Amino acid sequence: MTTTEAPNGLHHRNVNTHQTEENSNHIEAHNYLQGEDLRQWEKHAQKVKLKVLEQIQDQLSHILDKALTESVQPFTQIQPPVNGKTTKNPQSRSQRMDDGKVFMDRPSLLDELFEISHIRTIYHMFIAVLLIFCLSTLAVDFIDQGRLVLEFDLLFFAFGKLGTVTMAWFMMFAYTLFVPYCTLVLWGSLYHRVSSKLGLSLGVGLVLCAAQSYVLGHFPIHVVVQNQLPPASRFIVVLEQIRFLMKSYSFIRETAPVIMKNPPKEGESPKLPTLSSYLYFLFCPTLIYRESYPRNTHIRWKYVGVTLGMILGCLFYGYFILVRLCIPVFRPANNQPFSKRTMVLAVFHSILPGIMLLLLCFFAFLHCWLNLFGELLRFADRMFYKDWWNSTSFANYYRTWNVVVHDWLFYYGYRDFLWLSKRKCRTAAMLSVFIVSAVVHEYALAMGFGFFYPVMFCLFAVFGVVFNFTMNDKRQSPVFNIIMWACLFLGQGVQVCLYCQEWYAQIHCPRTGNSFLELVTPRSWSCSYQGGS
Repeated sequence: MTTTEAPNGLHHRNVNTHQTEENSNHIEAHNYLQGEDLRQWEKHAQKVKLKVLEQIQDQLSHILDKALTESVQPFTQIQPPVNGKTTKNPQSRSQRMDDGKVFMDRPSLLDELFEISHIRTIYHMFIAVLLIFCLSTLAVDFIDQGRLVLEFDLLFFAFGKLGTVTMAWFMMFAYTLFVPYCTLVLWGSLYHRVSSKLGLSLGVGLVLCAAQSYVLGHFPIHVVVQNQLPPASRFIVVLEQIRFLMKSYSFIRETAPVIMKNPPKEGESPKLPTLSSYLYFLFCPTLIYRESYPRNTHIRWKYVGVTLGMILGCLFYGYFILVRLCIPVFRPANNQPFSKRTMVLAVFHSILPGIMLLLLCFFAFLHCWLNLFGELLRFADRMFYKDWWNSTSFANYYRTWNVVVHDWLFYYGYRDFLWLSKRKCRTAAMLSVFIVSAVVHEYALAMGFGFFYPVMFCLFAVFGVVFNFTMNDKRQSPVFNIIMWACLFLGQGVQVCLYCQEWYAQIHCPRTGNSFLELVTPRSWSCSYQGGS
């Protein structure tokens, strides 16, 4: 029995040892797999963490910018509690109105948003559409004419006579640099010495207004009309004319009160602004003059190169939109009778190119162009716009679309009007700002296109005012954001349609006289030629 049991016991021990080794190997393999899964999960969690932190960082940056702005420009002055209740100083609103714009170091919103891969993908989609425009133009030219050449004849036509434009710009720049500055220095050096301060101010002001009216008023119009400049060249001269007027007004408006309130001490000369600060102001991307601005430490030349590339891309983008989406519709081979059907179809066909041109102008000018000059001049405050695309009211849209122009209209239009009316006519002040803005926009379009057709004025001064009071800041529902975008789509479609029709009507049915009635009457109303879809 002992001889037979010994092997069996040994066999059982071997089996148990082998099973133990298998179990330990299985446990080790299981632990290894669990460790790999844990490491993979940690990597995935780290990626998710980085994405979430990027999005949170943007939101916190926006909140901190708002908090800093409110801390620098306090909206209210809090009084001590009375009977357990906190009250607001009734003069706080007046004090806020008297405060000027405060500049601080902050980047543009799109530069922050482009750090998020999801937003950057939308930017890539627009680049892809530009490539599709190029390919479609090449394909059509190859099919029609058997060649693979991109001709930019429209761009060469639109930017023609650049020598005349350069001459006109240099004349306006030299005048704006020296005449307002020298006039202010002369007035400032005599203001506290003469007895008749009002007479001196009125005399110098009238002379300066006459010079401004001739050089920055009549001269650019004469250059545009006399030389028959093409559209883009016209816009360059007219927009620079408006910019120089706004810059010189801000310079006088900001420095004159300081000189009046700070008389020099005995034997000292009055403190006057330097020419270098004024020269910097003429080029920096703001319309509010300050003796100094927050500056960056260095210029990011890579950012400058990328921004220049984006500006050129936007230029070609606009060219392809006009060539592929507008000209084929509004330049038919034969005359088409006008009807409600053709008009409605033309308006809705113009919505896509219209909204694309709106976004393109915003991105090319308010983001790329202003950031380019801001970077070259190390100008640190890049808040040229806010998140206007999220607006649920037209009041907020008007404030956030173009912060640069809005600041000028607010401080020198709305706020000064309230000061003159002793803060009793807020509605009238708002309407006056709307009317001035609508007139200037219509003037720029009329001079740029070479004809008077007040579509922009009607949309801005009539519908814009109505929407501003009806869709005010109390509207917070996302439905109103949809309504705002629908109105923008429709408004852009109407503008592109009517201006394109008038452009070709001016070509096919030129004016026979120069009477005032003929100059202000749109040709598309009476011309037998009608563009349509």
